[in-house]
Amino acid sequence: MQTINSDFRERDQKHLWHPLTQHKTAAAALPIVRAEGAHLFDDSGKKYIDGISSWYTAVYGHCNPYITSRVTEQMTRLDQVVFSGFTHEPAIKLSEALIAILPKGQQKLFFNDNGSTATEIGIKMALQYHHNFGNDRKVMLAFEDGFHGDTFGAMSVSGLSVYNGAFEDHFIRVERIPVPNGENTAEILEKIQVLHAENGIAGFIYEPLIQGAAAMKFHDAEGLNEILKFCRKEHIILVADEVMTGFGKTGKFFASDYLSEKPDIVCLSKALTAGLLPMGITSCSQKVFEAFYSEDIAKGLFHGHTYTANPLACTAALAAIDLLHSATMQNNIAQIRKSNEAFAEKLKRQPKAKNVRNMGVILAFELDVEMERYGNLRNKLFRFFMDRGVALRPLGNTIYIVPPYVISQEDLQYTYSVIEQVFSEF
Repeated sequence: MQTINSDFRERDQKHLWHPLTQHKTAAAALPIVRAEGAHLFDDSGKKYIDGISSWYTAVYGHCNPYITSRVTEQMTRLDQVVFSGFTHEPAIKLSEALIAILPKGQQKLFFNDNGSTATEIGIKMALQYHHNFGNDRKVMLAFEDGFHGDTFGAMSVSGLSVYNGAFEDHFIRVERIPVPNGENTAEILEKIQVLHAENGIAGFIYEPLIQGAAAMKFHDAEGLNEILKFCRKEHIILVADEVMTGFGKTGKFFASDYLSEKPDIVCLSKALTAGLLPMGITSCSQKVFEAFYSEDIAKGLFHGHTYTANPLACTAALAAIDLLHSATMQNNIAQIRKSNEAFAEKLKRQPKAKNVRNMGVILAFELDVEMERYGNLRNKLFRFFMDRGVALRPLGNTIYIVPPYVISQEDLQYTYSVIEQVFSEF
């Protein structure tokens, strides 16, 4: 296999600033030169199982030929056009395909660039919805420890201060509630009632059932459903952040499909385009859209991105939805879920594995060892996996997998075996 020049790492360090990285203490970034299916390959030819689908994006496998061929064909016809005043077939087709699978009640799509901007638009929709009606509601409601992205509105509603510390003085107003755990729903509802009476809550943004960056923290579906029902009664706009949970990872198309109370707004990205191209979408109900539909120009949603509804990204998303519907992918998801369930039962008998949980292709647990979210011991754990050819990114002492739907049983069982080796090493 052809390798990259030996000075690759040095060249990287000369100009590049990597995300979630303190460059003073971090190791050099690992050069990845190729990806295929469930595998990544570095510049020395070493192969790694992509155990988290490259941050939950490449769920149908890297460089999936069905997706790449569709996008290649689109590149020869229309690559990019401004979406203000123009439209095109890939966007129209994608709107039809998405509305067909989104939670009931979604009607309109607003295109953006990534997960952070998808949630940013959801927050702006909720706030401006009430502003357009002259309602004095300027406060958002969010879960403790939630994470919704890195732009200012998204940071405001996120509860993980490790990302937000320097910017908190500039945030929009947010009130926080605990996640429902099956025992605290009544207390949460009482708290929302008080907060709403005191502040006037415009919208509630939530990660349905699983908080990703909070270390795959699961919460109670019945309790969440009661919270959503109460918020709807109080005309609080429901904003479901399905950036991580969307497109099959929980075992259903969307995590909201497990709930009878459906959102007013849904935020999408990551697996939307199968990791091939960046794109986000914020969908909403007709009720939300009509609050912006006016002779008054100022009541419109004046937000835009240069690459809004990029035809290539739309085409990738369309091809990805085709695959999501396929019997092959649905069978693969079911098989991964079954394997995860069996491994979860095994982990529950392991004294060093705490709070074992799984849903769909997602499996997570806490290693019973104290460690910081981004400390030296966590980095040692990361290298432990990489040395054995498995790309996992522990969140502190939380170990989790979100494998591509195309992962082989051999690779999945090997990933489990490497995770089990941790118990004797840490």
